[in-house]
Amino acid sequence: MRFFKFKNDKYNKMAEIPHQFKAETDGDTSKITIYGVIGSSWWDDSTSASDIERVLKDINSDTIHVHINSGGGDAFDGIAIYNQLKNHAAKVVIHVDGLAASAASIIAMAADELIMNTGSMLMIHEGSTFDWGTKTQFRKTLNALEGLDKSIAEVYMTRFKGECHEIDTMIVNETWFTADEAVEAGLADKVNKAEEESEEEEVSAEDFKNNVLARFKQKKADTEPNPMVASTNNNILERFKRPV
Repeated sequence: MRFFKFKNDKYNKMAEIPHQFKAETDGDTSKITIYGVIGSSWWDDSTSASDIERVLKDINSDTIHVHINSGGGDAFDGIAIYNQLKNHAAKVVIHVDGLAASAASIIAMAADELIMNTGSMLMIHEGSTFDWGTKTQFRKTLNALEGLDKSIAEVYMTRFKGECHEIDTMIVNETWFTADEAVEAGLADKVNKAEEESEEEEVSAEDFKNNVLARFKQKKADTEPNPMVASTNNNILERFKRPV
């Protein structure tokens, strides 16, 4: 028996992302929220490909916004969800709210527009599994894992700007991308950064230097005696001197 997943258990625990799955429609726009573990579960605490299939068949919106915050889970559920979103008639806009790691990063690749929110991250790595049996069985498992890694590399290559051997190495290395790095690599389209308003005008390096030097000059002028004042004081004192 084999159960394929990504090596993500420690990341699910690290992130401590509570399960949340819901779908809402408002006019021509729908919103799907996928938080927590990807895959099937006896305890209804994860989001499976069957869950996504169920909600997508009832969505006729022009645009679907998918919000993801997940450390990953079952590899093939992730691939199935990727294809379900990719094949839907609506425009799919995916927002990485916090983390899109492992199987969740595969889902993110289905976006027509992938937006990384401020501080979010994306992580890719090799698949993993557990198995028991003979050496022949383990060879079959190894072949299956190698095939899985090739499959997920093909998914990333639909967006990645580099070469296939580079994404293969990044998968083996377990690579984390910040929001900006994901955009630079082509894996995401843009970063949704909060607007920062500044009341201060941008000052060039030369203007900054001149402003500092002007302050120094003014300080020096304030501490030195005024020649005109000194001369006036001397004239007044001369009037009080007795003739010799």
